[in-house]
Amino acid sequence: MSNGLSDNYFELFGLAPRYRIDKNALEERYRAFQHRVHPDRYASASDQARRVAMQQAAQINEAYRVLRDPIARARYLLEQRGHVFQDQQQTHQDPEFLMEQIELREALAEVRSQDDPLQSMADLMERIDQRVASITEDVARLLDRDHAEPAADAVAAVQRMQFLRRLSDEASELEVELQEELGDF
Repeated sequence: MSNGLSDNYFELFGLAPRYRIDKNALEERYRAFQHRVHPDRYASASDQARRVAMQQAAQINEAYRVLRDPIARARYLLEQRGHVFQDQQQTHQDPEFLMEQIELREALAEVRSQDDPLQSMADLMERIDQRVASITEDVARLLDRDHAEPAADAVAAVQRMQFLRRLSDEASELEVELQEELGDF
């Protein structure tokens, strides 16, 4: 049974299937959809109407989650273009990036032993943020090209983004621990 909405997340929100999106338009359309399918509007409706509204709300929420997240949006675009991600089987083979990963992991492991761990953490987070910004620009350039086939360079860039996000999450957790330990929060 169709719920009346497009299965393509970009079409659903009336956006061009590109990496760079109008985030304000996404937010506005999301709020309008949420108002339209909110469960309170269907409290006295038939079971079928409530079920369809719930399906629509779930689809809208999932599409919104994917489109607002830079990595999920990149993966979705690549999947729409025929690439199948096999995260457990795919590794990044770029020797330069592998070295950078090692350096970043070592820097994270050494933060506690620095004279000023919080400043060291801030410096590391800034370095990670700069790399994420650079790679995000690469992803946008690669995915917003006119041809639609999946590009190995775009896939590799998305994998770099995923690594950096995980590292950033770990660094954020360590930063909270350090702040609690040092009483600086």
